[in-house]
Amino acid sequence: MCKIEVKRLNFFYHSFQALSDVEIEIRDRQITALIGPSGCGKSTFLRCLNRMNDTIPGTRLEGQVLLDGVHIYAQDTDVVGLRRRVGMVFQRPNPFPQSVFDNVAFGPRVLGLHKQESLDGIVERSLHGAALWDEVKDDLKQDALALSLGQQQRLCIARTIAIKPEVILMDEPCSALDPISTLQIEELMQDLKNDYCIVIVTHSMQQAARVSDWTGFFWLGELVEFGATETLFTRPQKQLTEDYITGRAG
Repeated sequence: MCKIEVKRLNFFYHSFQALSDVEIEIRDRQITALIGPSGCGKSTFLRCLNRMNDTIPGTRLEGQVLLDGVHIYAQDTDVVGLRRRVGMVFQRPNPFPQSVFDNVAFGPRVLGLHKQESLDGIVERSLHGAALWDEVKDDLKQDALALSLGQQQRLCIARTIAIKPEVILMDEPCSALDPISTLQIEELMQDLKNDYCIVIVTHSMQQAARVSDWTGFFWLGELVEFGATETLFTRPQKQLTEDYITGRAG
């Protein structure tokens, strides 16, 4: 089932066009990877999906981004509500300088979710969901910044899922991590896709091939090719895609 549909999306930083006529359908409860060289528009596109680019002066979007069939750039869109539905995990772990418990409880407190479910329950559920509970359950008051980078990134994922989003965007979530932590995040993504639509930007074609169901290849602001991951990597339809995958371009 299609969760996000993008139609003829063009995006501008002032007069510079960063994305051109991007069209894509992103499926629910599957992992979609976005690959391509640095500066090709992957992260810009990802931020279009929850209007994070709105915070950058001089940006402009044309086209449509539909979430469950509703255009998220309509004038009456509740942007705060949108970002609750479409959560984001950034390139470098960014826990708050607070305890592990308070990091996960932050969003539910702000949104009043603790009126429906106890904060203790939300925190435990979210840490379980991020495969971190067993490592931190004995000291939830410890400083989040004292955790390893891999644990911090999983804490940020727990903080994201604590507010019960429908979509999780991940912008190169493993680029700052060691191989063991990267494997833990990749395994976690496979578990999370049972409940969430996941879109990941990655510079690693190997990672895209390992974790994703669908892959989109960006080049100079255009979505060159999009398809099932296995097909795109083994039988690409475009010569440029094959050149990039085999190292002859990019």
